[in-house]
Amino acid sequence: QVQLVESGGGLVQAGGSLRLSCAASGRTFNTYAIGWFRQAPGKEREFVAGINWSGRITDYADSVKGRFTISRDNANNMVYLQMNSLKPEDTAVYYCAAKSGPLATARSGFGSWGQGTQVTVSS
Repeated sequence: QVQLVESGGGLVQAGGSLRLSCAASGRTFNTYAIGWFRQAPGKEREFVAGINWSGRITDYADSVKGRFTISRDNANNMVYLQMNSLKPEDTAVYYCAAKSGPLATARSGFGSWGQGTQVTVSS
């Protein structure tokens, strides 16, 4: 099992940038795929971006392609989500989650979750 802690959320104006961090504990971190999900008030939690164990495979929701970049540093047990050109509709609580095996986008495949970090984008 891996424990995850997100940080880096905050309030930003539309068009601005934020970088979210996901710190993981556990010696087997580099065997897990990591996903970023988000949940806005009254909405389902949705997949945003994911990265496989090696970092060579990434996937993004259509709504963030070209604006968000996911990366990982296995030496330091970290995953990052660089968010550029932020829009008010990006406002949500952002969660990182870990999944053993191949990268996937379905929420149900992820067994470990962080507590979330709030991102608010003002217009």
